[in-house]
Amino acid sequence: MRVSVAGLLKQRSGPDAVRAAMSSPSRIDRPLWQTLCTEIGVAALPVPDEFGGAGAGFAETGVILEETGAVLCPVPVYSAAIATAAILATGDTDAARRLLPGIASGEKSVALCWAGPDGWAAPGVTAEAGLLTGTAHYVLDGESADHLLVLAGTSSGLTVHDVDAHAEGITITPRPVVDPTRPLASVTFDDVAATTITAKADTEDTLRTAAWALLSAEQVGGAARTLDLTVQYTKERSQFGRPIGSFQALKHRMADMYTLVETSRSISRAALDAVAAGAADAPELAAAAHVYCSESFATVTGEAIQLHGGIGITWEHDIQLYFKRAHGSALLFGQPHRVVTELAKRLHGAMTAQPPTSR
Repeated sequence: MRVSVAGLLKQRSGPDAVRAAMSSPSRIDRPLWQTLCTEIGVAALPVPDEFGGAGAGFAETGVILEETGAVLCPVPVYSAAIATAAILATGDTDAARRLLPGIASGEKSVALCWAGPDGWAAPGVTAEAGLLTGTAHYVLDGESADHLLVLAGTSSGLTVHDVDAHAEGITITPRPVVDPTRPLASVTFDDVAATTITAKADTEDTLRTAAWALLSAEQVGGAARTLDLTVQYTKERSQFGRPIGSFQALKHRMADMYTLVETSRSISRAALDAVAAGAADAPELAAAAHVYCSESFATVTGEAIQLHGGIGITWEHDIQLYFKRAHGSALLFGQPHRVVTELAKRLHGAMTAQPPTSR
């Protein structure tokens, strides 16, 4: 599967195709997405058999995300995966039967609406009497969505709703982005009637765990390709009559980049395996993968910019796109430093809750 996806992306998602999609109306490559869904079945991987999917899991989706992340492929594979994760996390069989077959086939694009103006700590949309009001920010692939899956706040907690993206009262606004390979939109709801999905109490936490683990796989793919591009460039760029990659100081820096890529790959796959297995430590592993892979990707791309020199910051060179993807993806579903702070609070609380031991 990895070889098949990589081969297809090599043919149809080169730098020129990526840049063309960046300037298209929906900012995605729709024909390529349909090919990935119909011929390889990438969207169907985490969808259970009973809902028209392949019955694999999120670990297999991680394989796809490594490959699409490596070429900054402009297709909604990540947004489809987290929409699937959200539906499965609710435990609502009727909603799964209604929505997942369309996602699995690629016929229906579903965008997740969650974040408020300050991020994902609190939803931007409220629900009252079945009507949605407010604005969801940072919606991935929102402008190309056929359907919206909305996490909304109520007086009793978080609820989940689904609604047609073209329903009356919905305004989808494409937003300018630092990372042009990742389309983001704001979605405003003005008393929009929506179908409520019965959700479990831990739906939000389960979804965040899956989103972090899946994102880490995409980050690994981007970091690995950044390293490959840097090594290739330092073999070709000469100074003082020899390739700059032969200088010992630069070799050491690329060796450090390699270490970050490989350790990121290890923790990402551990997190995805834990999510797929429903392991008790999946939330901690996913949080660790989000923090580590985000920081590693940013470090690797920062080093790549330095090793490319002045050309690395020009629009014509692709390495700057990876630098922007690294910094943009780190902010999704909670910034790393905030995640570390929250984990520290939980650890401190668990330690203080334990009774003191007597000697």
